Amino acid sequence: MEGDMFPGLGDGTQIDNKVMQSFQKSFGQVQNILDQNRLLINEINQNHESKLPDNLSRNVGLIRELNNNIRRVVDLYAVLSSNFTKSVDASSEGDSSGGALRSDGNKSGGGHKRGRPVFYFFELSNEVKKRKM
Repeated sequence: MEGDMFPGLGDGTQIDNKVMQSFQKSFGQVQNILDQNRLLINEINQNHESKLPDNLSRNVGLIRELNNNIRRVVDLYAVLSSNFTKSVDASSEGDSSGGALRSDGNKSGGGHKRGRPVFYFFELSNEVKKRKM
């Protein structure tokens, strides 16, 4: 079924549909915020070019909104990265060392945690973008 396997991982790690849908939802939220930022930047530029006092004072609020949106995007990416790492680690640990996963997602039975290169996260991002096109 589509979304059961994420081909960008290259090592056959399975990511279930629920996890993939969660990532897609988060990337959708990020994209919506970035679209809002584009509109805010355009309005800020127009207000700046007009040099009208009311428009310039309005820019103060618009710039605050833009900064808050940027913080939200950073937070969303941080959560996405953390969730993705946990998902991949839980999946690979469940497949490789034979111990049971505890409810906290950690391995019982002495399995060691393998680090994942950052590029896996970006490959997932690219895969989600491709599916939207």
